[in-house]
Amino acid sequence: MNDLPPPRPVHYAEQSLLGALLLEPHLLPDIRALEAEQFSNHAHGALFQAMRTVPPPDPATHRSDPAWLNAVLEAARARAPVLTVSYLHTLVQVCPCSQHAPTYARMIRADHARRTLLMLAQRLAQTAIDVTLPQPAAATLAQAEALAQFLDTLAGQFAPHPGSLPRTSLPRPPAGCCSEEAFDEERLLLAAATAHPAALKDMRWLQPNDFTQSLHATVWECLTSLVHRAEPVDPVTVLWEAQHRGLLADGFAASDLMSLVSTPVGSPEYWGERVLQRALLTCAFDVAARIAVYAEGPANTPHQLITGSRRALADLTAVRTRWQRSTATTPAAPRAPRSPAVSRAGPPPRAIAVGARTLR
Repeated sequence: MNDLPPPRPVHYAEQSLLGALLLEPHLLPDIRALEAEQFSNHAHGALFQAMRTVPPPDPATHRSDPAWLNAVLEAARARAPVLTVSYLHTLVQVCPCSQHAPTYARMIRADHARRTLLMLAQRLAQTAIDVTLPQPAAATLAQAEALAQFLDTLAGQFAPHPGSLPRTSLPRPPAGCCSEEAFDEERLLLAAATAHPAALKDMRWLQPNDFTQSLHATVWECLTSLVHRAEPVDPVTVLWEAQHRGLLADGFAASDLMSLVSTPVGSPEYWGERVLQRALLTCAFDVAARIAVYAEGPANTPHQLITGSRRALADLTAVRTRWQRSTATTPAAPRAPRSPAVSRAGPPPRAIAVGARTLR
């Protein structure tokens, strides 16, 4: 029993193109944009490269003399020994129309674009979850930029057409999960922000939807609202604001909220950057997953892949803009007072551990 999957449509496009070129080598100049690396089949790519390497034959002589075919086969077998004379005859026989060679080449380029986009999306997703990177945000944004540049290149190669949105339906996003580290960092941020509310005036780059917990997002809204109204900020005023927002009606006790915002460790800016970086990486992973779904859908044309992927990247661009604002050095902007001996780099590790345990 043959367990191999059936050939994909691009396989027949590659065979038809190669058959056309074997019959009429003078068609090679019409498909300069195609490269050997763009073939999905290695042997096909090797054969195409050999056709470009071996000098073209005289058209009249080629009809009766197989010298050029033999030279091409010999050159191609250096990279793909599996090629045989019988397979070259097969390629010639399966070609429907040699004059359609430019169209076959465009089909091959389109499929290569889809595969490359999928590879770049997977690389972006892997970078976003790589915990070994010293600067995960910078590395992730670099991968996103490479993907965006690839889309710009594709846009210049494939013409737009009506119905530019991808046909592929996106799956329902998975339920959000919160790691213990994210949980602790958000709580430490809320406590530090309550102790140093003046810092929040310069932290508009952090949004409620950056938090992994809806409870923490609502408390953050309480804090920013109090600061915006120039009202006093302390655990009691935050509690009062939370009551007006219905937070206590959800079964969250007043004593729990007081405990949440009463043990500051470190600076709000430090914890805010940690929260925003996590939101950035999560967004990058989600965007990469969406683009991968588009690229895996064979029904999508290159232009549809470009449009859908650019729309997905726009969500990441919005978070990236806020991340760049949070990490920009602005000496003229005043900083909120911090705990003694605490820098923007964060509090000592022991203080973090003690603070996190206190908030539980």
